[in-house]
Amino acid sequence: MEFIEAIKIALQSLWANKLRSILTLIGVVIGVASVIAVITLTNGVNKYVATKVYSYGADVFTLSKQAPVIFSYEEYEKFQKRKDIHIDDYQAIRDECKSCVGVGALQSTTGKVVYGSHSSTDTSIRGWSWNMPEMSNLNVVLGRSFTPTDEQYATHTAIIGYDIVDNLMPGMDPLGKEIRVDGEPYIVIGVGEREGKTLGQSQDNYVSVPITTYQRKYGTNASIVIYVKAGSVGPALDRASDEARAILRARRHDRPGADDSFNLDTNATFVGLWTSISSTFFFVVIGIASISLVVGGIVIMNIMLVSVTERTREIGVRKALGARYTDILLQFLIESATMSLVGGAIGVICGSGVAKMVTLLIGFPSDISIWSVFLALFVSAGVGIFFGVYPARKAAILDPIVALRSEM
Repeated sequence: MEFIEAIKIALQSLWANKLRSILTLIGVVIGVASVIAVITLTNGVNKYVATKVYSYGADVFTLSKQAPVIFSYEEYEKFQKRKDIHIDDYQAIRDECKSCVGVGALQSTTGKVVYGSHSSTDTSIRGWSWNMPEMSNLNVVLGRSFTPTDEQYATHTAIIGYDIVDNLMPGMDPLGKEIRVDGEPYIVIGVGEREGKTLGQSQDNYVSVPITTYQRKYGTNASIVIYVKAGSVGPALDRASDEARAILRARRHDRPGADDSFNLDTNATFVGLWTSISSTFFFVVIGIASISLVVGGIVIMNIMLVSVTERTREIGVRKALGARYTDILLQFLIESATMSLVGGAIGVICGSGVAKMVTLLIGFPSDISIWSVFLALFVSAGVGIFFGVYPARKAAILDPIVALRSEM
């Protein structure tokens, strides 16, 4: 039996029994679609994590009061008992750390922004040291960034995101305009580039002001986050982090041998944490999808057994005309694999469509990998071959005399 002919027979069988084919392939479609959707969404988030969330660079580490992710209430209580990190801690590391190429500070809250008769609520209000825009890879596309003078003299200047421009100043040049942030006036000196949405939340709804100005408005009681740039990874990062840790431990009077009373995190920490979470989620979904594939494979095996029964006389004719054991076996294996492969192809389309729909609806990033498409098709074909072996063998061992006696 020629390979192409076997594929044609399989496709004709699928087309001739449309409803049966849909019911047969639904398990494979669901399994493959689930895998493709999860891989696509996971790849998208991994790509986002690598390029956006931790865009400070691999040579940047943070010093903060608590860990970036808290897994239990006990951990939360432990972190809340720690002393806050203050602006003078940032200034000490900035002035004393010889291995640190750059040191910045961040403090944030949410507030209300008003311009004329327009207002914006739940806006991220960021208190930044003058070099934070550069450290966070924020390109100021209009106007200028902060200067050391802005931080030193606590000027009422602001860098805003495009949500503020679009919603409060449509059609206007925002530079030089006075906005009110929680009742305090600021002059717009710059606009950051558009960053879009992530998980449905806009990354452009913010107002950044000098950290000294921020603290005059909101107070100095809340803890700040210190960002330190080492210049390069490896030994340079280790030297800078060790020196910054020693300075902060001395200032916070941490006892020798005791744990740090603060958290030091690098991008590797964040990426490793996310990779661990996403891997666990991925394997759980893969396990569920595998059940669908097994169910789909069993259904395909049952349908192929029905097909063998329906075509018993055809098999007898082929054997009588000289078809060998391997010819019949290969014919039914190809038909089973083709049937499963069609289900896999439909699953790839459905899974990719679901992932893109999620991206459009809530802004969850997605990224389709070619390798995942080929893997899904390979696995679906493998399922068809594995579960098609028994029906194919049953067809191949039929006695031609008995098969020819079979009623149509």
